[in-house]
Amino acid sequence: MFKVTHWVVVSRSQLLCDLLETRWPQEFLIKLYSVRPESLECQLRETQSSLVIFDLASVDVQVAYQLQRHIEREHAGLKVVFIHFPKQVDIKFLINPSVTAGVFYNDLSLEVIGKELNNILRGRSYIPAELSVGSSDEEFNHEESESLTIREREVLQALLSGSTNVDIANQLFVSESTIKTHLYRAFRKIGVSSRGQAIAWAQTHLHEVHA
Repeated sequence: MFKVTHWVVVSRSQLLCDLLETRWPQEFLIKLYSVRPESLECQLRETQSSLVIFDLASVDVQVAYQLQRHIEREHAGLKVVFIHFPKQVDIKFLINPSVTAGVFYNDLSLEVIGKELNNILRGRSYIPAELSVGSSDEEFNHEESESLTIREREVLQALLSGSTNVDIANQLFVSESTIKTHLYRAFRKIGVSSRGQAIAWAQTHLHEVHA
């Protein structure tokens, strides 16, 4: 008996969801569900899905990261694909070799994405070479995740004073984009998903900075 394959698209763009609904069910012979980030866990409990596609044009990167971590812990074998992956922001930390099957930059067409999704269905992955994590890098990242860099500590410390990203960027003489990258990495390392949680963590753990 033919088994229906279920895919889930996580997006806040109704236009994108409608567009994919007209293409992918017929192209890949799948059942496609479109949900907002806050509804993903419920959807995964209700259906036996094989692929989750995150639309990074409408879903916050940190939210996508936390949801992918949940998938890794609770849904063994479920793969993740990111579309509209930004080129201008360093968010390589989002890629988890054990879960991430595809990364598509925001300038790729749906035709190109569809072609590579066929390869992903055959067990391959599609991750641009500059984003691929080699074994040595993987080992380094694992060690790095145990401790914050000096600059990441500085950025977290600045949060305690109520500084905005722009304020911190001015204080450290770097761009706001660089500050966002430091925050993304720091959030990942300390296991938080919001600015408030990061501040609470810093209040408890960063007292040694003043020593």
